[in-house]
Amino acid sequence: MWGGFPPRNHFLLGILGVALLYAVLASDMSTARRSAWYGFTFGLGLWLPLIPWVGVYVGPVPWIALSVVLSIYLALFGALATVMMRLPGAPVWFALTWTTVEWARSSFPFGGFPWAATAFGQINSPLVSIAALGGAPLLTFAVALTGAGAAGLVLAAVRARAAWPTAVRPAAAAAVITVIAPVTAAMMWPSVHAATRARDAPGSTLTVAAVQGNVPRLGLDFNAQRRAVLDNHIRETLVLAASIKAGRQPRPDVVLWPENASDIDPLDNPDAAEEITAASVAVGAPILVGTLIDNEDNRPTNTVLVWNGNDGAIGRYDKHIIQPFGEYLPWRSFFRLFSSYADRAGNFRPGSGPSVVQVRTPRAGSPSVTIGVSTCWEVAFDRSPRSAVRAGAQLLYVPTNNATFGRTEMTYQQLAMSQIRAVEHGRSVVVAATTGVSAIVEPDGRLRSRTSFFTPATLVARIPLHTDQTVATRIGPLPQHLAVGLTLIGFLVSVGRRIRLNRHLAASGSDRSVGDLSPTDPDPTDANSPDSRVTTPGTHAEPEETDGTADT
Repeated sequence: MWGGFPPRNHFLLGILGVALLYAVLASDMSTARRSAWYGFTFGLGLWLPLIPWVGVYVGPVPWIALSVVLSIYLALFGALATVMMRLPGAPVWFALTWTTVEWARSSFPFGGFPWAATAFGQINSPLVSIAALGGAPLLTFAVALTGAGAAGLVLAAVRARAAWPTAVRPAAAAAVITVIAPVTAAMMWPSVHAATRARDAPGSTLTVAAVQGNVPRLGLDFNAQRRAVLDNHIRETLVLAASIKAGRQPRPDVVLWPENASDIDPLDNPDAAEEITAASVAVGAPILVGTLIDNEDNRPTNTVLVWNGNDGAIGRYDKHIIQPFGEYLPWRSFFRLFSSYADRAGNFRPGSGPSVVQVRTPRAGSPSVTIGVSTCWEVAFDRSPRSAVRAGAQLLYVPTNNATFGRTEMTYQQLAMSQIRAVEHGRSVVVAATTGVSAIVEPDGRLRSRTSFFTPATLVARIPLHTDQTVATRIGPLPQHLAVGLTLIGFLVSVGRRIRLNRHLAASGSDRSVGDLSPTDPDPTDANSPDSRVTTPGTHAEPEETDGTADT
């Protein structure tokens, strides 16, 4: 499954990984404990090679510890899946359980860790259009269902060699399940592709410039020279202004800077404010400035300011979902025992209010544009871009700073999230990064342009603006809620069924237990099952009279 995530992007490996896990669990469901170990091993094989960037500057302990914790969620999945897969339609219950456990990982504790959700490994997949129907959770479910259905089909075919009549129904069901997601994706694709076409109405497009100024050095001390980082972005913006004056570039309607482009608070520092104003005037457009704002309670906010020339800051967005162990440290006294880097975590406070900013474009007669903001970590959370689009965002802007993760795969994994969000909400997405990779993403998830690592660069593009909402935007978290609810119901039904089966087997004197039954074994309590009528020597298997109160 690791091979399905960026920068490899072999989406079929993501599906194959899920299929192999299903096959292992379906072939050996003797105990929940054994299945939990299967899930845990699967998790280590995924997370250890996927997130080494966590420890690139702080050592291996946080990386290994986080990988183990995330693998525990897959151990929980293995145990739950063993119970759920005994119900009819095992691939469906497998996919529901997979989606539910992914929701749990993305929510708890400390707000969760939604990084590398299954959907984010499908940016090149034909299934990706499903994101426009039900968001990342439904795409995750589709991947799990496709993999599990395919594995179920193979297992049923293998069993059919020994017992053809009993394998017909599971094989047919698995075949149907396997094609559900691809067919749905094919039906959705025309509407997703149509979202890339700009409308002809006035004001339906916007020229944007994403500035990547670079930093003096990588690592946790990237902003030790805060003035140098700001000057880099000023310099690159002035280069753009010169290109505009020379006719080599069109004049943008808005310039987008990355997160931490100015860690000097321009609201409190006149020199920083003067430089930003000069850059905005030179380029002839407002600049969205990623900065840190100092507050009276000594808890800064990770902020985007709308800086419009001589008018200064006319709009503001404070990051809502702040990052644990980075922008703040939960249980500081506890985690300080494990790493000296704990004290380097910030003490930020989350923002509030809408996730959009209003920008007045310099074009004569042009109305203001509503831009949705998901700063760095926020783009991993479904609710951040969704709330922005629901608030009227016509495009999405992701300011990010990846200097603290060096030359790792982290930036590619994050870029994939922006691509999925584009499809999910039918919006262009502009990613502005301090060190790369900055990118312009089409509404269908394709990259129009992107920068390289660790070099000053500017991307200029004319992008479509949209106001229509996809089905995924309108229904919001409903698919996720349905998956969690159905998983809970299925779990209760499965547990009740196992209790009833154990009672029946105990009453019949059978030496079998529920753990000995496979998903394709007949239910002994089924009236049509050959095991449903218990006989003793010297008696006939006649059905007993019942008053309707006994177990049947």
